[in-house]
Amino acid sequence: MQKNILIIGGGIIGLCCAYYLRKEGHQVTIIEQSDFSQGASYVNAGYITPSHIIPLASPGMISKGIKWMFNSSSPFYIKPRWDTDFFRWAWYFHKSSTKEKVAKAIPIIKDINILSRTLYKDMLDSGDLGDFHWQQKGLLMLYKTDQAAEEELKVADLAKKQGLDVCHLDIGEIRALEPQVNIAAKGAVYYKCDAHSTPTEIMPKLISWLKANGVMIKTNEFVQQLSSEGGKLKHLRTNTSTYTADEVVVAAGSWSQELAKKLHLNLPIQAGKGYRIDIHRPTDIKIPAILLEAKVAMTPMNGFTRFAGTMEFSGINTTIRRQRVEAISRAAQAYYPEISVQEEEKQNAKSGLRPVSPDGLPYIGKSEKYSNVTFATGHAMMGWSLGPATGKLVSELISEQKVSMDIGGFHPDRKF
Repeated sequence: MQKNILIIGGGIIGLCCAYYLRKEGHQVTIIEQSDFSQGASYVNAGYITPSHIIPLASPGMISKGIKWMFNSSSPFYIKPRWDTDFFRWAWYFHKSSTKEKVAKAIPIIKDINILSRTLYKDMLDSGDLGDFHWQQKGLLMLYKTDQAAEEELKVADLAKKQGLDVCHLDIGEIRALEPQVNIAAKGAVYYKCDAHSTPTEIMPKLISWLKANGVMIKTNEFVQQLSSEGGKLKHLRTNTSTYTADEVVVAAGSWSQELAKKLHLNLPIQAGKGYRIDIHRPTDIKIPAILLEAKVAMTPMNGFTRFAGTMEFSGINTTIRRQRVEAISRAAQAYYPEISVQEEEKQNAKSGLRPVSPDGLPYIGKSEKYSNVTFATGHAMMGWSLGPATGKLVSELISEQKVSMDIGGFHPDRKF
């Protein structure tokens, strides 16, 4: 049965929801508060990462966070502030950071990442978006110290048990893979299962397909009021219009918690700000890498090389902190000595807000309190990776089809 569907949010998650819902024949409208020129979907590392099986909420992260808390250039920075929502989220994060909960999350994270990797490839093969940059060349986890190697090798062992293709490389083997690049590292864990892409290329192509196929896209509209009755969302009012719909998808990223509050729902989310520096000069780098000690990601994209990273909890803002840009720049040169980030490239650094749930798992599904509201948010650093899978699962739910995987772990009403 064809439905009239309203999607709040036009990042990769919202667009992928629209893509699969439209393919099922539904009428779709997207409401986006920006003009589709900024946000986490445009500044991320472009990874499709089955390797990222460990959620952010894991043993040891609390102590690291406290250690880094007052260092504004650290990989994981919390700006000291009085914020009751953040205090509650931090308590839930603490409760989620156990070995038992991480062990339970690992296969779920792996399964949805593999589903999404397949769907990205299907999207490319379909020709819907034309040709776009997508390569499965794997991901190097470069390390300089024995401690970092030991920690990542433990993750690699868990990944192998999940059936992922991963191996350990010494510096000679790294150089064989990247013969044209000087890499200053002791070794690497190489996840051959991962892929990468160019977000700034895919996003416009996806928007063009949606428009060409009848999806209405509203820009610069802010949701001001949600009206419900009898367990259903009836009306949605923005700064310019009022909407009614059969189904509503909340895919508003870091703003989703405030929308949930308007529905009297508790959806703990904190905005985790990330930064990127783009280098539009030849670097000869072919394989993406994470610079482990610095917690910085590097991606050879279509026409440029991107260095991205950091997790900054400072509320919802797009402030560019120079210390964090400099930290990424230093990391780039520390691992790739022949790359020196230029001042202009630092000045052109951008930031984006990633919606982080307390347990590191996204919210995908319907709250029991509303029969026509589906949440698709809270993906943290895996938003780009999980876009197609989330869109497919949301489409299956709304179309009343069998879902492609068990989504019980993503329930928006789950307790922490």
